[in-house]
Amino acid sequence: MTAVSAVVDQRMRPLGVLRLSLTARCNLACPYCCPDLEDPPDLLSLEQQLRLIRVACRLGIHTLRLTGGEPLLSARLLPLLQAIAAARATPGDPLQGLQQVALTTNGVLLSDQRARDLRQAGLDRITVSLDAVDGVVVARMAGLRHASAGEALLGKVLSGLSSARSAGFDPTAGDLKLNAVIQQGVNEDQLLPLADLARDQGVELRLIEFMDVGNRNQWRPDQVLPAAQMLTRIRARWPLQAVGRPTGGTAQRWRYVDGGGYLGVIASISEPFCGDCNRLRVTADGQAFRCLFASVGIDLKPALHCEHELQRRIGDLWSHRDDRYSDERQRITDSMPHAEMAYLGG
Repeated sequence: MTAVSAVVDQRMRPLGVLRLSLTARCNLACPYCCPDLEDPPDLLSLEQQLRLIRVACRLGIHTLRLTGGEPLLSARLLPLLQAIAAARATPGDPLQGLQQVALTTNGVLLSDQRARDLRQAGLDRITVSLDAVDGVVVARMAGLRHASAGEALLGKVLSGLSSARSAGFDPTAGDLKLNAVIQQGVNEDQLLPLADLARDQGVELRLIEFMDVGNRNQWRPDQVLPAAQMLTRIRARWPLQAVGRPTGGTAQRWRYVDGGGYLGVIASISEPFCGDCNRLRVTADGQAFRCLFASVGIDLKPALHCEHELQRRIGDLWSHRDDRYSDERQRITDSMPHAEMAYLGG
């Protein structure tokens, strides 16, 4: 099949990023995510995943992010990465247009060997999630019962960061980043400690507003600490210089004036970026979601037997896309159902 131009939606937003979930399972129980204990039936096979990625590349994606649940729980992760790497190295393969393959993980299973395996298999970037540096708060944010478990988890995540760096994921090149979801009244006191940790580790910290994704996390507007307030608190200790948000990106980036690296803020509640959103999310069982806040997905499995049919189906669903949920949040009813975060993959 010949290459085609990037497909655009009703608001002229091109398809650019595919977020592919490998599993809905997780080894933590973060309350804002509320993961499932089991995977949905009919997980995509390795062959189906590759076919999906290849077709998405023909339609314009330049970035693939592998998510979960916790993707390191998936036995298909390494074989998938190896197959992607082989395709990226094959002249004429659509995957040659893939500029970046990234992974989001909680870091618990990111051992020295696992990090080396991921790098050797062709993974370009890792983002590790950590919402606190105090054992009590770490435990609370991860759904653990005791502070000692929180301290142990913190140790594993820090060890995972070290393993990733040793394996060749260079923070200064953007290969290794840290994500933190901030909830007002829950872990907002961890803002400065998290920034301090990230600066010490030499990794970019991305602060994320608590989002109304799913129906289990009991989201309320008063639990959102707006990005502007986060920045005010950070800036009071370390002066910042604005870098901006790239087209299609999620994070407004800032540079520490003292040379301490970079900071990102993802403000999908207070400063929505629907206008240039270029992300297609596909769940581990092949449901396509055009928006993180969507109610239902579009089943791709009936088309996965044929690349031509799959390309037509994805092109059609994207070209008819017209959503901008975050822009319209204030006038959408609170009762509107959403797919769960762990199922969607963030």
